[in-house]
Amino acid sequence: MHPFSLTLETPSSSSSSSSSSISQPSSHVPIPTITPDLSISHQIPKISTLNHTTLTPPPITTISTRTSLQTSLVPNLEPFNNFFASQDSQQQPNFSPESETDDQLDLYTKFYHTSKFYPFLEIVDSNNDFVVSLENTVNVCNQNLNLNLNLGVDSVNDGNDRAIFVVPEQQESSLMVDMVREKESQVMELVRFLDLSTKDQMHFHHEIRRKRMIYDSLRVLVSIEEEKRMNEEKKLDAEVAVVEAEMRVGEENRVVATRVEGETINGIRRRSRNQIHGYMTAATLMKECGLWLYHDQRIVGPIPGIYVGDVFMFRMELCVTGLHMHPQAGIDYLSNSISYNGEPIATSVIVSGGYEDDMELDDGDVIIYTGHGGREKNSSRQICDQKLEGGNLALERSMHYGIEVRVIRGMKYEGSASTSGKVYVYDGLYKIVSCRFDLGKSGFGVYKYKLLRIEGQVKMGSTILKDARDIKKIELDFMPMSCLSIDISNNRENVPIRLFNDIDVNQEPLYYMYLPNTTFPWFVFHQSGEANGCGCKEACTDGCFCAMKNGGEFPYNLHGLLVKGKPLIFECGPFCSCPPNCRNRVAQKGLKYSLEVFRSTQTGWGVRSLDLIQAGSFICEYTGVAMTSEQAQTLTMNEDSLVYPSRFANRWVEWGDLSQIYTKYVRPSYPPIPPLDYFLDVSTMRNVASYMSHSSSPNIFIQYVLYDHNNLLFPHVMLYAMENIPPMRELCIDYGISDEWANKMSICM
Repeated sequence: MHPFSLTLETPSSSSSSSSSSISQPSSHVPIPTITPDLSISHQIPKISTLNHTTLTPPPITTISTRTSLQTSLVPNLEPFNNFFASQDSQQQPNFSPESETDDQLDLYTKFYHTSKFYPFLEIVDSNNDFVVSLENTVNVCNQNLNLNLNLGVDSVNDGNDRAIFVVPEQQESSLMVDMVREKESQVMELVRFLDLSTKDQMHFHHEIRRKRMIYDSLRVLVSIEEEKRMNEEKKLDAEVAVVEAEMRVGEENRVVATRVEGETINGIRRRSRNQIHGYMTAATLMKECGLWLYHDQRIVGPIPGIYVGDVFMFRMELCVTGLHMHPQAGIDYLSNSISYNGEPIATSVIVSGGYEDDMELDDGDVIIYTGHGGREKNSSRQICDQKLEGGNLALERSMHYGIEVRVIRGMKYEGSASTSGKVYVYDGLYKIVSCRFDLGKSGFGVYKYKLLRIEGQVKMGSTILKDARDIKKIELDFMPMSCLSIDISNNRENVPIRLFNDIDVNQEPLYYMYLPNTTFPWFVFHQSGEANGCGCKEACTDGCFCAMKNGGEFPYNLHGLLVKGKPLIFECGPFCSCPPNCRNRVAQKGLKYSLEVFRSTQTGWGVRSLDLIQAGSFICEYTGVAMTSEQAQTLTMNEDSLVYPSRFANRWVEWGDLSQIYTKYVRPSYPPIPPLDYFLDVSTMRNVASYMSHSSSPNIFIQYVLYDHNNLLFPHVMLYAMENIPPMRELCIDYGISDEWANKMSICM
């Protein structure tokens, strides 16, 4: 038998590294190929190493900031400052000196590439001999800035090297010609971010958060439009089926027609459930508007603003944020046809159990990842041999050059919004340490790559999701000495709320009476105007009385997600005839997520969820004893325990803001709400929301809601998720207070 012959070209040990960190590949290197003996179906190839050929490593534009970005806004870092500090290890993973040289870490930096992609940084050469300031170029991250280029830069190409140097200002016209020529011949590049400060991380976190919020709110809005379209199709098909049934002669034909009608309606209903999410449409619209991040680059290493443990509901969201640019394939890579040295380089992989030979060891720190190809359609079973091409070759080349890859895990999880029931969790950076061609479980040849997680990173997000799920299952058995109570609400909420403290002996939350709903004064209900509601019998439909109170549209989609923030939302109440499962009854149903009040070294008491919270979901009400300013003058109370609803920041305007998608977008202003002049006293009675910390970059926003009365002066203060919130991540609100008062709020300590 004659096995495959596989030849992998590797650099010789005598080849010297480039003397400059800015260079150009000198020649095109042929791609390693497999020459099979067609008489053998799945023989394992032999891998031989040749030392007579030198390969040029892939050019990687390294972006390094020695100082903070000039254009970054600096939000209050509480309570995220320590979170970002803990994530610093992702930005600079612990590479071993022998695994990657300086040339491989910082290669082929070009002025045009860097200025186009990140134009307000400084470019520093490896010897720190000169600094080229780019702070006056156009800021692509802030289109409102109109800055002019006043720095002359030229490039010299002697066949091997690319140099960056300052030239006289009068040569600016030739500079622009050189840049245009460079752009015409440019191919896609690899970019790595290094040495980002906390301020820079906050800047990128804000950009990622804004893009994800646009995607999530757009997806919810699209689901409303798809719902209407499906309902119209359903009505039309039902009418057609009835007409066809009436035209048929004989009882048998009518029975058949009835069955066809039922199958048609059920088919539409099934299709409606499968297509109602709108995730593809939302991603397409964002791409058409140029809102995909890093669309023209492939980022090596971590994506700025995305952190280990971030959860994504749909794969298309990975494309929008640049975490994994391929919408279907599990291996994302820069193909050989558009790379500088003609070799493919892998940047990220998705581990979701799609191949039967995939394996995880040491709690996920070691992954045996199976290459792509040879799999039966809609199955994990192999039906033919894999080939060393495309993504498989890209992984091998990344292993050869010591280039790390991002790992995203697709895992089944309760709370997923996709029809597959999966969520996608970013688990950090891995090194590819070995590659072999082996027989798989089905008897066919597969490529197996051993991925080793780089040390120094925070705990894997997939592990945190599993831990949170275990805590919910075993409850008090999980660290019983630190769990002070399995339910501080004493069954007043729909789900229990744990109290956890493994830092000190403080048990303060146990000393307050739990208040699941705000207590309003008696006159609020008697001065709320005429008691009226909708007359819907089965379910509220478009055009009903409650829909008209909300401006002619329902505030929620079929999954209970808020479509867009408004000054005020009217839910169906006790005077409405619709059933309890009406789509316009969401916030009034109370808490549905398992929350935990925990002791924190940074924020005193804080709140986190044991469940995955989807963006746009209702979380809970901020409760207390509602009092007017006149009542406050007659009572003696601690002012530190008063919460003013009117002072909360209007973050609701951000949820559903699609001004970057639709040029004629107008912020909702109806229904209007008068200035609020009441406060919530939480000195003796409160709920879990009182322990949520303040942040100027929150993941929760306030939305005012009315349902049990019509008094506009006393709305309920409801909390909704601004983004997908993974389990065990702290929930934070923008209280609308200055930074110096943020740490003085006793209710948050």
